[in-house]
Amino acid sequence: MSRRIREDISISLFGPKMITVALFLVLLYFLDQLGYSEAQLKFGFYSETCPSAESIVRDVVQHAVTNDPGKAAVLLRLQFHDCFVEGCDGSILIKHDGNDDERFAAGNAGVAGFDVIDEAKSELERLCPGIVSCADIVALAARDAIAEAKGPFYEVPTGRRDGRIANVGHATNLPDVQDSINTLKSKFREKGLSDQDLVLLSAGAHTIGTTACFFVIQRLDARDPTINPEFFQILRSKCPQGGDVNVRIPLDWDSQFVFDDQILQNIKNGRGVILSDSVLYQDNSMKKIIDSYLETNQSSKANFAADFVKAMVKMGAIGVKIGVEGEIRRLCSATN
Repeated sequence: MSRRIREDISISLFGPKMITVALFLVLLYFLDQLGYSEAQLKFGFYSETCPSAESIVRDVVQHAVTNDPGKAAVLLRLQFHDCFVEGCDGSILIKHDGNDDERFAAGNAGVAGFDVIDEAKSELERLCPGIVSCADIVALAARDAIAEAKGPFYEVPTGRRDGRIANVGHATNLPDVQDSINTLKSKFREKGLSDQDLVLLSAGAHTIGTTACFFVIQRLDARDPTINPEFFQILRSKCPQGGDVNVRIPLDWDSQFVFDDQILQNIKNGRGVILSDSVLYQDNSMKKIIDSYLETNQSSKANFAADFVKAMVKMGAIGVKIGVEGEIRRLCSATN
């Protein structure tokens, strides 16, 4: 890792406590292990070619989340779904005529936030035409959305290039809310992500935002035994029979707009809203990971935030296109 990258890395938490120096050094080591080099992703990739790139994206995201707090979860989810198909290359943004694009895959139902990415891209093209990739905008927007939800702000290595392929047939193996724990583990491992990453990315993504009752109703019809009985009645009262897609409920009950570790406590207490969250605590190895973040001390909360950052950076490097691979799209919704 270059000296410049080491100097540029910084992590801060919005809240009363800062991440300790020890955790900071752990992240440095982690990034060293990932092997980012000057020829690959790096911090400050646009510092000379488009110095205001990151601040432009941040301003657009701040405006969007201020107007609609739900946009924070939407932008975080967008990066996850982009990276799990074809790698983190902005392919989910492409929209051709017809319904055969990646964004129309069943697993991408409800994915949104395209308007925010397009707005940021439009401003960047005005100031720095042909420089900043849509894939990097997606990664930066996710980071800024997390910060707007009072989560950790972290440096994002950039330099991704945009993919040219977006096919619905390539998006058939996305993690699903109905997946078993073994299936979820397998899908994450296929992307080079660990069981700990599975906990962190699931909890981190679901600590903010909502889900449609459509994705919950099967648990209610069959009386899922992993649901706390009192919470079961709450869900039944909120979700109409049949699971209306237009009725949405918080994924992290009582804390849907703030990034915190409350969702881990909810999962432990049988208050996980979707099945793929609840099953995390039904597996012994995953249970140990969750419990480690719920210890009654401030460092465990800092550990959750710091480890989530590491998982996000790791996910953001899946299948990236660099150098002369791919392209820099002029419009995020269309290849050049």
